[in-house]
Amino acid sequence: MKIIGLIPARYGSSRFPGKPLVDMLGKTMIQRVYEQCLKASSLHTVVVATDDERIAEAVRIFGGMVCLTRADHASGTDRCMDALAQQKEHFDFVINIQGDEPFVDPGQIDLLAKALTPDTELATLIQRITTLEQLQSPGEAKVVLNTKSEAIYFSRSPIPFVQKIPVSDWLQHATFYRHMGLYAYRRDVLGKITQLPQSALEKAESLEQLRWIENGFRIQTVETDAEDAICIDTPDDLQRALDFLRTRGESK
Repeated sequence: MKIIGLIPARYGSSRFPGKPLVDMLGKTMIQRVYEQCLKASSLHTVVVATDDERIAEAVRIFGGMVCLTRADHASGTDRCMDALAQQKEHFDFVINIQGDEPFVDPGQIDLLAKALTPDTELATLIQRITTLEQLQSPGEAKVVLNTKSEAIYFSRSPIPFVQKIPVSDWLQHATFYRHMGLYAYRRDVLGKITQLPQSALEKAESLEQLRWIENGFRIQTVETDAEDAICIDTPDDLQRALDFLRTRGESK
């Protein structure tokens, strides 16, 4: 079974334009993401999928593989399909790795890959929620599972609702999970889900995975207890990442 790791990377960003090319102590952010992905033993190939020639050239300079995609894709999933269609090799699965996580854990990529079988349609990582802040944050997508550990529903609201118990005590009376960013798609399923129109639930929650569930696709989940990688959405996030690098002894 051959797996390609695809890293969608846009130049445009409302909160942090050009962030894939930001300097992180001598390396661009996209280079750091790429190098972390190369450490994952499960990936046969790693490719950056971008809509911008500046990013493409930066990847070529450090020796990475890159392909140019259309600029009008609505999501990273759509960009992954565009990039997959350009590959000359056949791949059975795609793992979509966020282009703004320069410390993505290769072990988490491999963990997700281990869950993939010919019957797997889609797969993603989840983590048990341990704090009330995570549970109540609309920025955290919560997920409920069936007995096969497949996702039944994702929501920005705390789910499930615990009847007759104060919210402050919910963590003591039910198990809650949050969604983490890695996705795996079977090749044929990726082609199908990118042809689906936006769904009502997806629009309401602003979570594209709800479109897949509404259309009958199965999302296998894999639980991890690993710490979150630092995701860089703003210049303040970048400063945190640089501080982290310096604590590891890196310097420019």
